[in-house]
Amino acid sequence: MPSAFEKYGKVNVPRYTSYPTAPHFSAHFAASDYREWLGGLDPNEPISLYLHVPFCKQQCWYCGCNMKLAARYSPVATYVQHLLCEIDLVADALPAPMPVSHLHFGGGTPTVLEPEDLAAVMARLGERFQLTPGAEIAIESDPRTLADTMIQQIGALGFNRASFGVQEFDPKVQAAINRIQPPEMVERAISGLRASGVPNVNFDLIYGLPHQTAEALCRTVEQCVAMQPDRIALFGYAHVPWVAKNQRMIADESLPTAPERAEQARAAAATLVNNGYIPIGIDHFARPQDSLAIAAAEGRLHRNFQGYTSDAARTLIGIGATSIGRTPQGYVQNASETGAWSRAVAAGKLPIARGHALTGQDQLRSLVIERIMCDGKVDLAAAGRDLGLAEAWYAEEIPELLQMQQDGLLTYEGGKLALAAEGLPLARIVASVFDTYLRDSTARHSVAV
Repeated sequence: MPSAFEKYGKVNVPRYTSYPTAPHFSAHFAASDYREWLGGLDPNEPISLYLHVPFCKQQCWYCGCNMKLAARYSPVATYVQHLLCEIDLVADALPAPMPVSHLHFGGGTPTVLEPEDLAAVMARLGERFQLTPGAEIAIESDPRTLADTMIQQIGALGFNRASFGVQEFDPKVQAAINRIQPPEMVERAISGLRASGVPNVNFDLIYGLPHQTAEALCRTVEQCVAMQPDRIALFGYAHVPWVAKNQRMIADESLPTAPERAEQARAAAATLVNNGYIPIGIDHFARPQDSLAIAAAEGRLHRNFQGYTSDAARTLIGIGATSIGRTPQGYVQNASETGAWSRAVAAGKLPIARGHALTGQDQLRSLVIERIMCDGKVDLAAAGRDLGLAEAWYAEEIPELLQMQQDGLLTYEGGKLALAAEGLPLARIVASVFDTYLRDSTARHSVAV
């Protein structure tokens, strides 16, 4: 008889970095509604900012992100000018220069910018917003293309967290995903950043890659641990060649089987825990003194479009093509195509392509899903009570939960749900029980493990 892990691990479900998830945002959403949401924010309540830079200097075949190859710098320079314009458009819609508790540059590869352009963006943000004392200022980077001048600039600008996509150090796997970066290259980059004053470093690892084995991945984990990153994210490779055409370069037959993927995830997680990292949610690990581990221990863990976070801000403003934002009223997403985004910004318009206004039920289910994903448990009655809704909004007998309880994934009694140890890696499956949009959805998602 298959284990619960084998039974549920192959189910395709969203990653639940929002609820409802992005495929359910409407293209008929009016940018004027977003402008109204921004104007109604409390000027004293800290917000978060996310800036998206969709350019990379090299194409990785596993990547599913919205990115563009930067063969020349001129398109990047033009993008920077429009990024500055959008910062002004958003700031003009706000009631005041808002305090910012978290600032994150993602991509793509934000360090594809010239150092002076990164400085210009930071200067504009400093003019239009107020970074709070102790604000987290983070940037994603590619060690293959990170120049010493950029390393020095990142430190000089006050960034205090840098993230690297390590993925896997095994040479055969690196060749299969078109990302050649030996450990020495990564170590040089993080040593330079730490020397420049950046105290915190994150690594991303991926299991389920072509030709990957549990043994090779565990060797990679040990090599990473020796570099002492503060956080390590362990993601499952999402093979979606119908979305990301570059993934067609990866042969289906080179991918691990479902049981092999599960073993890779289990073995890598065990290696991280044995090396002193604290498991966070379904796919993050942190050193005990890291703010993410502290937030998890104190029940303050949250989840947004960057994954698990200690960021408690209710408003996240996305700037740049394809970026997603959130206010207490709902979600918005900018135009994904850089040309359409640029034209809207140049015309003085907020470049919103899609959005979703949250209903009371959305807010309730969002809270429940986030607690399942973050804490592995939730009190359904208390969730309704906290939002001023009926405590008895849920059914005492939910067939899917009762089956999962029978399979050993969780306990469910009196409206209180708690995942068992075997169920924690499958939190996405449990969360999906409360996703009313998923039932009629035609969107295709990655496997749970």
